[in-house]
Amino acid sequence: MVQLCGLLTCQEEPVPLKSISVTLSICEFVAGVSVTLNYENEEKVPLEVFFVFPMDEDSAVYSFEAMVDGKKIQAELQEKMKAHSNYENAISQGQQAFLLEEDKCSRDVFCCNVGNLPPGSKAALTLKYVQELPLEADGALRYVLPAILNPRYQLSGGPEDSCLKMKAPVVPLEDLPYTISLVATISSQHSIERIQSNCILSPTEYLDDKKTSARVSLADGHKFDRDVELLIYYSDVHTPSVALEMGKPMQKPDSLMGDTAAMVSFYPDIPEAEPVTCGEFVFLMDRSGSMQGPMSKQDKSQSRIDAAKETLTLLLKSLPIGCYFNVYGFGSSYEAFFPNSVQYTQQTMEEALRRVKLMRADLGGTEILIPLQFIYRGPSIPGHPLQLFVFTDGEVTDTFSVIREVRSNRERHRCFSFGIGEGASTSLIKGIARVSRGTSEFIIGKERMQAKALRALKRSLQPVVEDVSLSCDLPQGLSAKMLSPEQTVIFRGQRLIVYAQLTGTMPSAEATGEVCLKYTLQGKSFENKVTFSLQPKHDDNFTIHRLAAKSFLQTKDMGFRETSAGDKKEVLEVSIESGVISSHTAYIAINKDLNKPVQGPLARRDIPTPFLLSTTAMTPWKRACTRSKASSYYRLPASEPTMITHYSSMSHQQNGHGTRLDRSHALGHRQKKKGLSLKETSPELERAHSSNKRTNLETHHPVFGENYLVQLISLQKADGSWDLCEGLAIVLGVKLRDIRDAFTIKNADLTSWATALAVLWLHANGQDLKCEWELLERKAVAWIHNHAGSVRHLLVKNAIAFLKSPVDPSVFAL
Repeated sequence: MVQLCGLLTCQEEPVPLKSISVTLSICEFVAGVSVTLNYENEEKVPLEVFFVFPMDEDSAVYSFEAMVDGKKIQAELQEKMKAHSNYENAISQGQQAFLLEEDKCSRDVFCCNVGNLPPGSKAALTLKYVQELPLEADGALRYVLPAILNPRYQLSGGPEDSCLKMKAPVVPLEDLPYTISLVATISSQHSIERIQSNCILSPTEYLDDKKTSARVSLADGHKFDRDVELLIYYSDVHTPSVALEMGKPMQKPDSLMGDTAAMVSFYPDIPEAEPVTCGEFVFLMDRSGSMQGPMSKQDKSQSRIDAAKETLTLLLKSLPIGCYFNVYGFGSSYEAFFPNSVQYTQQTMEEALRRVKLMRADLGGTEILIPLQFIYRGPSIPGHPLQLFVFTDGEVTDTFSVIREVRSNRERHRCFSFGIGEGASTSLIKGIARVSRGTSEFIIGKERMQAKALRALKRSLQPVVEDVSLSCDLPQGLSAKMLSPEQTVIFRGQRLIVYAQLTGTMPSAEATGEVCLKYTLQGKSFENKVTFSLQPKHDDNFTIHRLAAKSFLQTKDMGFRETSAGDKKEVLEVSIESGVISSHTAYIAINKDLNKPVQGPLARRDIPTPFLLSTTAMTPWKRACTRSKASSYYRLPASEPTMITHYSSMSHQQNGHGTRLDRSHALGHRQKKKGLSLKETSPELERAHSSNKRTNLETHHPVFGENYLVQLISLQKADGSWDLCEGLAIVLGVKLRDIRDAFTIKNADLTSWATALAVLWLHANGQDLKCEWELLERKAVAWIHNHAGSVRHLLVKNAIAFLKSPVDPSVFAL
């Protein structure tokens, strides 16, 4: 059982970690980060200290050093088992030793060991890493400093040597004994328009007149209640480029670090095309206990499971007629809406929506591997490629096993993954998308899950880009070796980054090279070219080389236990040569210059992690853990069709996973369940709501409460049309009788009239959320074209006049 502690550890001794300081340097879309952990031993005995902390899985950690009482000790990257052996030998001999390693089960969790810290001694441990910053839909570059390490669900029989199994004490946020500080400097060739954050920052300080350089810092008192997110907006981020970086001198020929490295950035101008209408769409939804928690720590925040249910409704309404679909919920057991995927019709959509309304976060732990295997064993549907959508808070222990399973089935599907809430595993979410040629998204704070899910659905409906190739035109005597995996999928609006190693003789200063990206879409050939100077620049940190190594390692390194023997050899070579840590290597630093060994037995100290709720949450957790296996999964009422239900281990009741059940149970009692109102959706919609003087909907949807948009969407039929009914009249703010009386068009029906009115309402009142209803609106317009025939123009004209709508009738053009 997880113990709650205060300022002191469970042994009632001071916590040796005093502060975490972060220095962030962002240049264009690459972040260089230096993190320093400051320790002080205030006890009278020597200590061995353990600290487990999260990190984005894209981070290329390349340096680790210790400053002990004014003496600098540089760490060496070694094969992991050798580093462990050297660490144990050192501390057994009374020497000071420091170990930094990636967890054996997840690429986004690190453990730092401090051995033989004498009484009164101070140590500052600094690790450095670089990473690419992902590009958001609105053009923002996103940097996240993970500050929350959620408890990872422990499978029975799981690996005992995972640092995730360390019994670190847990403390309330107000009692966390260490602090965090962050200073960020941002620079670009383009002007910096603005910097936003989910945390309180100092005012942005521009360092030059052109606003190409700026500095911000995290306000004092960050409570570790959320990950720290920065959004950087440049005046132009869609410019393709090639950057060259000099290799290290005195390196062996044809080596990664000795040769010039290239980073190629493309923004393919893929034309918009008519979406495909086929596919098997499978939605795998996390229903573990933690999904009852809020989307953010803000008051009135929607719960994760309610946001997921609303998102599922949007997705189901947006599917094309004739495709196939199914919905799975998973936790310690898993359930399917249908035995196999079914064709998308009005009947199957309604049946699925009934079950969405009844979904709860009541399936215990987070075991995603078994339902994935069940889905992959299902029969393929000819002409309907599998598109898998995974929604989870990502609190899974052995992520490498899950990634391996997805990778082994990559030829038959694509996976679009979504990490929900702070602390979601970046290793799991990014890993399963990367190996299956899909995309990944993270939803934290007040971000809407719906918008990001619909963006992924649009990508899954894009016609397949084929014959993707990347070629380099270089002077004679110079060749390029690609280090990034071969590109087979490109999505509209997506940035493409490729790394290469340039081998041979660099030409004169005037020489140039050219990179060409070619692809075919619906029988048409396209190409994007970038010409660049062949003059590499020097960088003391070898940023591009490190990122290139990380890109290579992500392709080959499948985890400490999962990597094949051949790939492991390459992983070790590239990792040790580049200094970029992998699952097979670890950083070890030993202070061999001590005048005499540290005397006395070592006392172990585990650094506590924050606990997001008060200590009163432990009582309902105990009750939750005593439930029987039969009561821990969801049963449908007798009047509903029975779900297909499968069981896996229920070991979450004994393995320390109780914090997640505790949190969800407490929130279930503390929070009043209320749907997201339209004015709570975003500041823009709130302003639109006020300006249009609309009143709140008096009636309540059985699931989603006071949300006009969701109310309207819930009434749409699978074919895209709306029936004229009281619910539609309430959304439109018009009496049903008046809507009927206004319909005077011959050779048309009330369904066409209702559908036209609904489309106009979407355009007039929901523009800020257009990305969420764009697909279902497209279905509605297509339905009007097919059913209104020659009176379509008159129908639209009369609908605009009746609603006094400012919407341009051209929105009804296909």
